[in-house]
Amino acid sequence: MKAIRKITVRTVLPEAISPLAQLAKNLRWSWHLPTRELFASLNPDAWEESNHNPLAFLGCISAQDLQDLAADAAVVERIQGAAADLDRYLSEPRWYQGLGGDVPSCIAYFSPEFGITEVLPQYSGGLGILAGDHLKAASDLGVPLIGVGLLYQAGYFKQSLSRDAWQQETYPVLDPDGLPLTLLREPSADGTGKPVVVSLPLPHGRKLNAHIWRADVGRVPLLLLDSNVPGNDDAARSITDRLYGGGGDHRLQQELLLGMGGVKALRVFQRLTGCPAPEVFHTNEGHAGFLGIERIQELMSAENPLSWSEALAAGRASTVFTTHTPVPAGIDRFEAVQIRHFFDAGLAPDVPVENVLDLGQENYEGGNPAVFNMAVMGLRLAQRANGVAKLHGVVSREMFSGL
Repeated sequence: MKAIRKITVRTVLPEAISPLAQLAKNLRWSWHLPTRELFASLNPDAWEESNHNPLAFLGCISAQDLQDLAADAAVVERIQGAAADLDRYLSEPRWYQGLGGDVPSCIAYFSPEFGITEVLPQYSGGLGILAGDHLKAASDLGVPLIGVGLLYQAGYFKQSLSRDAWQQETYPVLDPDGLPLTLLREPSADGTGKPVVVSLPLPHGRKLNAHIWRADVGRVPLLLLDSNVPGNDDAARSITDRLYGGGGDHRLQQELLLGMGGVKALRVFQRLTGCPAPEVFHTNEGHAGFLGIERIQELMSAENPLSWSEALAAGRASTVFTTHTPVPAGIDRFEAVQIRHFFDAGLAPDVPVENVLDLGQENYEGGNPAVFNMAVMGLRLAQRANGVAKLHGVVSREMFSGL
């Protein structure tokens, strides 16, 4: 039988050491050695048993041991000192705040994976590690970044070898309540308001709904969309099942949710927190490219609507695209008829479907005009584009010279 969810019970901490919860929840500990050393010193055996996972670590300590820690004045002082250090880190001006002048008040960073820590297994390789490092560096520098991604129910697979030396993959089911995440909810007096839902229309009258989970990466909020929610049919619930899982319509719906649903999630986050609207949108590889279509839809359906060409120009002016892939085979490509099928369902009702198709069409020498190329769309929707190394830039310019 397939597991639907794991259930995790959170530890209730004595008041004197309650700041440990905040220290465990904020992922700054993943690159801040003093915080990790604090956890390890409280109970070395439990720290090893939890695989250096602060939330799991707190659950490994007995209630009596927690009471003993709370009764130790020296321990309490160290915990309070660490909490005060985190508070200063989160609130004090950093490098970015000293720039002055005309700098963006908020930047949105979209990526299909974020490699921050093994505790949050939402990455597979270099693209995710780079994205995670971007968030950590932005936090240390005070850059007002918001990360946007997907919450995969099983993350990426774990590898082992069989007795015959064959690779074996397992996909452990994750419980969001056991991860350093907070579910975004509508405001309520007791803090238990309904979970926020973003929705995308799908063909045949179906809907793809998603909840939004927030991870705090130091000063940087990371929003992760989760389709495994009530109200979705089984197919829709499985959209965020695995990182890079499936193909065809499954992969396309992941990328629609990441890009278009991600912009909707940002708007919800703005409403709930009062944070400024992003002035720059950065898409890390083509997987999130549909964010540009959602932004064009916003501009074309605004109170003072823009035309297609005006909305396209406005969107491009504030979009950055990073390509990672040095070979054509590594780029997501869909059949144009497949894209039409989904956009005919009303994903962007004010945007002509033909214009969407033109953005991803390989209408250049050596391309396939019947194919929709996500990297091509990403480049056409961005005013600035970059690679990840000098040599990669040379290779990419050759790959996309037809544009």
